[in-house]
Order: sequence, then structure tokens, then C-alpha cells
Amino acid sequence: MNTISRPQDALDSAQLAAYRRPPEVVMRLARMGSFHQTRLSFMRSLLRRLKKERWQFKRTLWEIGDDGFGRAVYTVIGPEHSYSLVAFSHELADHKRSDRVIATAWDATFTLFDGVPTSDDLDRLQDNVPKQEAGRVSDSELCLSRANRSVRLWKHVIECLAAGHQPDRALLESVGYLVRTTAVYGSGKFGAADRLTICERPELSGPFQAEMLSVWLTRAFSIDLVEHIAKAIGGAKAVVIEPNLRRRIGVGNATGLGMAPFLINHPVLLNNWIAAREEALARVRSLAGASSEAIDTFKQRLDQAKFNVSQWHSEHPIQLRKLQQLDSDLEKMTVYVETESLAEKHPWDRFYHWAEDKLSLEGQEQLLSLMLEPYGEMVDTLTQCMGADEHRSFFIDGAMNIGRMLEVIENQCDWAISVDYQKKENRARFWYISAEKLEPRVGERFDEAGAEYEQPLCIGYFVRQLYDDLLGCDGDQTIAEFLLARPQHRHTVRRVQTLVSHPYSEIRDNLIAADMLPIDLLRCKLSFFGATKFDPRSDRWVRICMYQDAPFPHELLSAVE
Repeated sequence: MNTISRPQDALDSAQLAAYRRPPEVVMRLARMGSFHQTRLSFMRSLLRRLKKERWQFKRTLWEIGDDGFGRAVYTVIGPEHSYSLVAFSHELADHKRSDRVIATAWDATFTLFDGVPTSDDLDRLQDNVPKQEAGRVSDSELCLSRANRSVRLWKHVIECLAAGHQPDRALLESVGYLVRTTAVYGSGKFGAADRLTICERPELSGPFQAEMLSVWLTRAFSIDLVEHIAKAIGGAKAVVIEPNLRRRIGVGNATGLGMAPFLINHPVLLNNWIAAREEALARVRSLAGASSEAIDTFKQRLDQAKFNVSQWHSEHPIQLRKLQQLDSDLEKMTVYVETESLAEKHPWDRFYHWAEDKLSLEGQEQLLSLMLEPYGEMVDTLTQCMGADEHRSFFIDGAMNIGRMLEVIENQCDWAISVDYQKKENRARFWYISAEKLEPRVGERFDEAGAEYEQPLCIGYFVRQLYDDLLGCDGDQTIAEFLLARPQHRHTVRRVQTLVSHPYSEIRDNLIAADMLPIDLLRCKLSFFGATKFDPRSDRWVRICMYQDAPFPHELLSAVE
């Protein structure tokens, strides 16, 4: 992780080491699948920047008919660049509405345009954006996305507003969004601008900032659209959504296996995300005391977390169990705060040690999120460390000798070499790319065909193969000499060497085991986005909510973080 400045009273890196959780604790799927959004999450860091730099917002085009179909443009104007969400609203038969990636039609489609589109740009985009993968965009576009309505809530909100009264709060909060995105593509997908063309811009240098901006503006569009339709139906009687209720509307998302391999394929980036999060926790745990303001902020956020759990619904048995545990854990935290003085020495370290013994993984990770909330000045700058120049880590140190390589594997990859891969349950799964949509999928190795198309994502298995071959070699032989004879191990050698300087770069679990849950990978990544209300629909896809309770563009400058 890059080095950045810290408050003068903060401990140095060596002193903080005692408060950092080691990779063998953090990088386990069960824990990663219990992560929550934090101050470092990408949605929150984006909004902090936009507010600090006083970005301006305009709805520059609204060509939407009374039926709710047409196009609109939302432009954000910053110190050096402007970006525009170009939105298209379509008529869609109910039987065509699907969250599946194989869908070919949607209620709305979007692109984030670099600058302000001309009329010619809009016509070009209207010919292509509604087609999504079947169309093509240019390097003037940064993201491509689509969304479907939450039909039940959509109809209810329009009917209520048109009749002159507010939607039912309980129903609105139980759903949490008017539209649900099914994909937000960036980084060169389908002709869009490559990451390298925008990564030097300060506002887009952090991970997924263009995508998060696109989703935030999509939220504004969804509410403008229902209010527009309600006005067309109800005329002078129609009302708009009152501000406090409006804030409770976010953007939904349905995410499947297409996202899961990202964390495996970007080990340095994963390391930097986790390292920033763990550094933030360590800084807070290292504090000798807590001010009354910090304690008050923690208590307020704890109350918000309890309310969030009351609104967080799922029918999946795994998530139901975790929600029950989290509800109980939050009550235990409340009792702790009421009975144990946070004004005494090292309150947050004592609190965290208590949590390790008393709370579930879900509760421990929720506590981490809450403990960061009072300390924005101390932890927010860590977002500057969450990007990665992955090319630097691509080179292999051929001069390293085999003895040293074995030492690294034995010290940092015991999770891989301790597994018996001859047992079927430890090789039960395989990752592959579907022919239909070129999306990642998981197959059952001993029950399904296709293992010959396996993707190289079973890192632990590869490490064990490398280790077994290294054991038969001279310890003084160089890795360069070893790889000349066995080039199939190049990618594994690179990953093992990366662990030396990036200890959080590997997930320390068997990714092809029978009991591996892909939703743990999804939850980990989505928590860094800033998602909430994780609702698994199987072990392979999940629904979430984004930007619920966040300010809208017209509220941003006066919003409280």
C-alpha cells in the first residue's frame, strides 16, 4: 500500500503493527462475506470529493413523454471536467423484464458520457445504448448500464403521487429502490473508454468512481421519472416525494458470478483495498482515548445500524442466520456501550477484543464499520491508497532461489499446501466462461461436462502443485532456471512473490471446494462499493441496495457526511 500522511499524534507503522489484523484472519471467505460498507467505500469517497470541490449539477435535457418514455441528460460540472449521464426510458412488456444477464431488453438504459453530448452524440447513443452488448459505444463513453423497474413499488409510488399523497413508508423501505441495475460496465467494455484514459483524472483515479457516479445519477433519474409520470396522470393534484422519504430510495442491483473472479484476477488491487481498511481499523484501535464527540457519533451510527437491520430482509437461509446473529450482536454492542466506559484508556481496542470473543463475524465486521465513523480526518485519506499500478507487480523475480520461494510458500500459503486435493470435495468445482454471454460461471467437476474449459482461478491448487515440484529441486537453483523447465508455474510464482510485499493479495481459502460460496466474493467486493442490504437469491447471485439515504445532487453541498 502507498504511504500517506497521518495525524501527528498517530502511531508509526511499526507501532501500529500490533493493532493490524493479520491476513490469515482477514482473508478468509467467511469473514470477507460478512464485510459492511465503511467510510472508505467508493460511493462515499466519491460524494465527499464532489461536495468538497463544489461540483455543480444540471438536468440539461428532458425529452420524456407523458407515458414516461424518451431520453434525458444529467450533467455534473467539476473543476476540470464535466460528465453526463445519458438516460433512455423504454416501453417493456412485463414478460421481458428480467435480472438475468442474458436479458435483451430493459426498462431503462444509460451511458456516462465524457463531457456534454451534442445532438449528434445523442442520436448515435440512442441507436446503440438501448441495445447494450448488441450495440457499440465509443471512447467518449465511460460506462454502459441498464436497469429494470421494481414493478410493485414503481406502480405504488406513481399511483400515490398522482392522487396527491405520499407512498407507504413501510413498503418503500422494504424494497428500497425504484429501479434495479443488472449491469454497470466500464473499462473498455463494448468500445467504452479504457481505464488508462481516465485514471490520471483526480476525480476518477480511485476505483470504480465513474461507475459509482453513473449509479448515483441513475438514482436521481429514477425519482424524476416517477414524479414526471405522476404529474402527467394527476395534473395539479399530483405531489412530489417529500425529502425525508425520498432519501430512503436508493438504486437496487442484481449481481451474479460475473463479478466474482475480479478479486482473484486483481490481487494487488485487492491487497490495497483490504490494507487500507485494516490500516483504518488499526489507527482507531491504537487511540489512547475517545472524545465525547466521537462517542456520541459512534452511538448515533450504532442506532442507524440497528434500524438498517430492521429494514434488511432476505429469504436465503444463510443470510437469515447472519441477520439474526447481527441483530443479536447489535444489542450486545448497545449493552457494552451502556455498561463499559468508552472514556477509559484504549476504548476501541478493548471494544474490538471483546467483539472477537462475543460477536459473530457479521457483528465484528459491523463493529469495524461503526468504529471508523467518528474518525473521518484520520481515515478518509486512506482512499488515496486504494488504486493500484498492477503492471509493476507483473514482473517475476527470476533471481530468487528455490529455497526462498519454499520459505514464502510455507509461511504464507499454508492454507493452500495443507489441503488434500485428491479428495473430491476439495476439487468439486471449476470456474469457466459461458459461451452464451461470455460471463464467469461455476460448474460441478464430477457431475457436469466442461472442466476442460476451466479458468485458472483455483489458486490454492496451483500453489500446491508448484510447491510439490519445488520440493524436488536444489534450493540454490534460481526461479528463472526452474521456470525454464516448468513454464506452467509462471503465473503461480508471480502470485506467491506478490504476497511478499502485498500480504492481503490472496484469498486464503480453496476456491474450488464443494462448500465454497461465491456470494462471499460478491459481498466483499460490493461492500467496497458501498452497498447495503445484501440479499442472496442463491449461493451465486445477490441483490443489494446502493445510495440509500445518500444526498441527491441538489442536496449535496449542504449534506452532512
